[in-house]
Amino acid sequence: MSLTALMAFALIVSAGIVTPGPTVLLSLNNAARFGIKRAVWGISGTAVADVLLVALVWLGAGALLAASETLFVTLKWTGAVWLACTGLRMMLSSDTSLPGSGEVTAPAPRALFLKSFFVAMSNPKYYIFMTALLPQFVNMTQPALPQYASLAAVIVLIDVTVMLSYATLGKKSVRLWKANGIKWMNRISGTFLLILAGSVVLYQKSST
Repeated sequence: MSLTALMAFALIVSAGIVTPGPTVLLSLNNAARFGIKRAVWGISGTAVADVLLVALVWLGAGALLAASETLFVTLKWTGAVWLACTGLRMMLSSDTSLPGSGEVTAPAPRALFLKSFFVAMSNPKYYIFMTALLPQFVNMTQPALPQYASLAAVIVLIDVTVMLSYATLGKKSVRLWKANGIKWMNRISGTFLLILAGSVVLYQKSST
Protein backbone atom coordinates (compact mmCIF):
# COMPACT_ATOMS: atom_id res chain seq x y z
CA MET A 1 0.00 0.00 0.00
CA SER A 2 1.40 3.37 -1.02
CA LEU A 3 1.59 6.43 1.21
CA THR A 4 -0.63 8.27 -1.26
CA ALA A 5 -3.35 5.62 -0.92
CA LEU A 6 -3.11 5.75 2.87
CA MET A 7 -3.44 9.54 2.87
CA ALA A 8 -6.45 9.37 0.54
CA PHE A 9 -8.04 6.81 2.86
CA ALA A 10 -7.36 9.07 5.86
CA LEU A 11 -9.12 12.00 4.15
CA ILE A 12 -12.20 9.91 3.35
CA VAL A 13 -12.38 8.50 6.88
CA SER A 14 -11.89 11.95 8.42
CA ALA A 15 -14.79 13.34 6.40
CA GLY A 16 -17.02 10.54 7.68
CA ILE A 17 -15.94 10.57 11.32
CA VAL A 18 -15.93 14.34 11.89
CA THR A 19 -19.71 14.36 11.34
CA PRO A 20 -21.20 13.54 14.77
CA GLY A 21 -22.32 9.92 14.97
CA PRO A 22 -23.55 7.88 17.95
CA THR A 23 -20.10 7.18 19.42
CA VAL A 24 -19.04 10.82 19.05
CA LEU A 25 -22.22 11.92 20.82
CA LEU A 26 -21.53 9.45 23.62
CA SER A 27 -18.01 10.87 24.02
CA LEU A 28 -19.36 14.40 24.19
CA ASN A 29 -22.07 13.43 26.67
CA ASN A 30 -19.77 11.32 28.85
CA ALA A 31 -17.23 14.13 29.13
CA ALA A 32 -19.92 16.68 29.94
CA ARG A 33 -21.45 14.50 32.67
CA PHE A 34 -18.49 12.60 34.11
CA GLY A 35 -15.32 14.36 32.94
CA ILE A 36 -12.65 13.64 30.33
CA LYS A 37 -11.01 10.79 32.24
CA ARG A 38 -14.23 8.77 32.30
CA ALA A 39 -15.01 9.67 28.69
CA VAL A 40 -11.69 8.11 27.66
CA TRP A 41 -13.05 4.70 28.70
CA GLY A 42 -15.91 5.06 26.24
CA ILE A 43 -13.51 6.26 23.55
CA SER A 44 -11.38 3.17 24.19
CA GLY A 45 -14.43 0.98 23.65
CA THR A 46 -15.03 2.61 20.27
CA ALA A 47 -11.37 2.18 19.30
CA VAL A 48 -11.51 -1.55 20.07
CA ALA A 49 -14.71 -1.80 18.02
CA ASP A 50 -12.97 -0.06 15.11
CA VAL A 51 -10.20 -2.66 15.10
CA LEU A 52 -12.68 -5.53 15.38
CA LEU A 53 -14.81 -4.16 12.52
CA VAL A 54 -11.78 -3.91 10.24
CA ALA A 55 -10.83 -7.47 11.20
CA LEU A 56 -14.35 -8.64 10.34
CA VAL A 57 -14.13 -6.99 6.93
CA TRP A 58 -10.77 -8.66 6.35
CA LEU A 59 -12.28 -12.04 7.29
CA GLY A 60 -15.24 -11.52 4.97
CA ALA A 61 -17.98 -10.89 7.54
CA GLY A 62 -18.84 -7.57 5.91
CA ALA A 63 -19.51 -9.27 2.59
CA LEU A 64 -21.67 -11.84 4.40
CA LEU A 65 -23.72 -9.04 5.95
CA ALA A 66 -24.13 -7.41 2.55
CA ALA A 67 -25.29 -10.70 1.03
CA SER A 68 -27.61 -11.88 3.83
CA GLU A 69 -30.87 -9.95 4.13
CA THR A 70 -31.80 -11.76 7.37
CA LEU A 71 -28.48 -10.93 9.03
CA PHE A 72 -28.67 -7.34 7.82
CA VAL A 73 -32.22 -6.80 9.11
CA THR A 74 -31.39 -8.43 12.47
CA LEU A 75 -28.35 -6.22 12.98
CA LYS A 76 -30.23 -3.15 11.76
CA TRP A 77 -33.06 -3.52 14.26
CA THR A 78 -30.73 -4.51 17.09
CA GLY A 79 -28.66 -1.41 16.47
CA ALA A 80 -31.70 0.84 16.15
CA VAL A 81 -33.22 -0.41 19.42
CA TRP A 82 -29.90 -0.03 21.24
CA LEU A 83 -29.46 3.55 19.99
CA ALA A 84 -33.07 4.44 20.78
CA CYS A 85 -32.85 3.07 24.33
CA THR A 86 -29.58 4.92 24.92
CA GLY A 87 -31.09 8.13 23.55
CA LEU A 88 -34.24 7.82 25.66
CA ARG A 89 -32.20 7.23 28.83
CA MET A 90 -30.26 10.41 28.11
CA MET A 91 -33.37 12.46 27.41
CA LEU A 92 -35.16 11.24 30.54
CA SER A 93 -32.15 11.62 32.84
CA SER A 94 -32.75 14.01 35.73
CA ASP A 95 -29.04 14.40 36.48
CA THR A 96 -27.86 18.03 36.59
CA SER A 97 -24.62 17.51 38.53
CA LEU A 98 -21.41 18.91 37.10
CA PRO A 99 -18.27 16.72 36.86
CA GLY A 100 -16.10 17.00 39.96
CA SER A 101 -18.90 18.49 42.05
CA GLY A 102 -19.10 15.42 44.24
CA GLU A 103 -22.81 15.08 43.44
CA VAL A 104 -22.52 12.98 40.30
CA THR A 105 -22.11 9.20 40.43
CA ALA A 106 -20.17 8.18 37.35
CA PRO A 107 -20.70 4.73 35.84
CA ALA A 108 -17.89 2.22 36.20
CA PRO A 109 -15.20 2.46 33.50
CA ARG A 110 -16.22 -0.99 32.26
CA ALA A 111 -19.82 0.18 31.74
CA LEU A 112 -18.70 3.21 29.72
CA PHE A 113 -16.34 1.03 27.66
CA LEU A 114 -19.01 -1.56 26.87
CA LYS A 115 -21.72 0.98 26.03
CA SER A 116 -19.56 2.69 23.40
CA PHE A 117 -18.29 -0.66 22.14
CA PHE A 118 -21.78 -2.05 21.58
CA VAL A 119 -23.06 1.18 20.02
CA ALA A 120 -20.17 1.08 17.52
CA MET A 121 -20.64 -2.63 16.80
CA SER A 122 -24.41 -2.43 16.29
CA ASN A 123 -24.42 0.06 13.41
CA PRO A 124 -25.01 -1.79 10.10
CA LYS A 125 -24.32 1.37 8.09
CA TYR A 126 -20.74 1.29 9.35
CA TYR A 127 -20.30 -2.35 8.34
CA ILE A 128 -21.57 -1.73 4.81
CA PHE A 129 -19.49 1.44 4.46
CA MET A 130 -16.29 -0.27 5.56
CA THR A 131 -16.99 -3.33 3.42
CA ALA A 132 -17.25 -1.10 0.35
CA LEU A 133 -14.36 1.21 1.26
CA LEU A 134 -11.52 -0.87 2.73
CA PRO A 135 -10.88 -3.30 -0.17
CA GLN A 136 -10.39 -0.37 -2.54
CA PHE A 137 -7.22 0.56 -0.67
CA VAL A 138 -5.78 -2.94 -0.39
CA ASN A 139 -3.19 -4.01 -2.97
CA MET A 140 -4.07 -7.61 -3.80
CA THR A 141 -0.50 -8.35 -4.90
CA GLN A 142 0.76 -7.72 -1.36
CA PRO A 143 -0.02 -9.46 1.97
CA ALA A 144 -3.46 -8.33 3.17
CA LEU A 145 -2.95 -8.43 6.94
CA PRO A 146 -0.34 -5.62 7.20
CA GLN A 147 -2.46 -3.44 4.93
CA TYR A 148 -5.65 -3.95 6.93
CA ALA A 149 -3.65 -3.32 10.11
CA SER A 150 -2.46 0.00 8.66
CA LEU A 151 -6.00 0.97 7.71
CA ALA A 152 -7.23 0.05 11.20
CA ALA A 153 -4.49 2.18 12.77
CA VAL A 154 -5.53 5.18 10.65
CA ILE A 155 -9.20 4.74 11.60
CA VAL A 156 -8.40 4.47 15.30
CA LEU A 157 -6.07 7.49 15.25
CA ILE A 158 -8.64 9.69 13.51
CA ASP A 159 -11.58 8.37 15.53
CA VAL A 160 -9.84 8.88 18.89
CA THR A 161 -8.66 12.37 17.90
CA VAL A 162 -12.15 13.43 16.82
CA MET A 163 -13.85 11.93 19.88
CA LEU A 164 -11.36 13.56 22.25
CA SER A 165 -12.00 16.90 20.53
CA TYR A 166 -15.75 16.55 20.96
CA ALA A 167 -15.28 15.36 24.55
CA THR A 168 -13.23 18.46 25.33
CA LEU A 169 -15.87 20.63 23.69
CA GLY A 170 -18.59 18.95 25.72
CA LYS A 171 -16.78 19.46 29.00
CA LYS A 172 -16.04 23.14 28.31
CA SER A 173 -19.54 23.88 27.04
CA VAL A 174 -21.29 22.41 30.04
CA ARG A 175 -19.08 24.46 32.37
CA LEU A 176 -20.41 27.60 30.71
CA TRP A 177 -24.01 26.43 30.96
CA LYS A 178 -23.69 25.40 34.62
CA ALA A 179 -26.19 22.88 36.02
CA ASN A 180 -28.75 23.41 33.26
CA GLY A 181 -26.02 22.54 30.77
CA ILE A 182 -26.08 18.89 31.82
CA LYS A 183 -29.85 18.71 31.36
CA TRP A 184 -29.72 20.27 27.90
CA MET A 185 -26.69 18.22 26.89
CA ASN A 186 -28.62 15.07 27.77
CA ARG A 187 -31.67 16.22 25.84
CA ILE A 188 -29.71 17.27 22.75
CA SER A 189 -27.55 14.13 22.71
CA GLY A 190 -30.56 11.91 23.33
CA THR A 191 -32.53 13.56 20.54
CA PHE A 192 -29.70 13.07 18.05
CA LEU A 193 -29.34 9.43 19.06
CA LEU A 194 -33.07 8.90 18.45
CA ILE A 195 -32.69 10.52 15.02
CA LEU A 196 -29.73 8.25 14.27
CA ALA A 197 -31.77 5.25 15.42
CA GLY A 198 -34.46 6.26 12.94
CA SER A 199 -31.89 6.60 10.16
CA VAL A 200 -30.65 3.08 10.90
CA VAL A 201 -34.21 1.72 10.60
CA LEU A 202 -34.69 3.50 7.27
CA TYR A 203 -31.29 2.46 5.91
CA GLN A 204 -31.44 0.11 2.94
CA LYS A 205 -28.62 -1.78 1.27
CA SER A 206 -27.79 -0.72 -2.24
CA SER A 207 -29.22 -3.08 -4.80
CA THR A 208 -26.25 -2.55 -7.09
